[in-house]
Amino acid sequence: MFADALAKRLGIKIGKVRCEALVGDGRVEGKRVILAKPQTFMNESGRAVLCLMRSFAVELDRLLVVFDDLDLPLGELRLRPAGGSSGQHGMESIIERLSVTEFARLRIGIGRPPGRMDPADYVLEDFATPERELMEATLQRGVECLRVLLERGLEDAMTLCNTPVP
Repeated sequence: MFADALAKRLGIKIGKVRCEALVGDGRVEGKRVILAKPQTFMNESGRAVLCLMRSFAVELDRLLVVFDDLDLPLGELRLRPAGGSSGQHGMESIIERLSVTEFARLRIGIGRPPGRMDPADYVLEDFATPERELMEATLQRGVECLRVLLERGLEDAMTLCNTPVP
């Protein structure tokens, strides 16, 4: 969802297939931006990320991985320069394939599943209407954070992105 929102805002078409991912390529603030949506199983997404990094000669300090996080309340964002997987299997795969944890990541809070619902089922469900509206606003904040990241750097983007919204 984030990649699609970002592609729309930046005018980048995601559609080419490369390294088991749907890819879009464009320029923002004079910098090349490559958007990728791995098409592997989530727990194998590291395979696509590593292939894309090699294929496009992307250095670790230019990588941003965006993923959903059950442990963040719906609508919260967390941008960090490094860290662990937060238990997210796709991020675990990326860390394993890259053999490092020192790359930027943007976590998008989706909250915990209701009751005893299986988290695997929860993350695949569509959002209800009120949640969808909040998620749309959250995605737009994330897009703005990425714009700041490209223009002014990680510290400024973290200040904007990590500030809770009332």
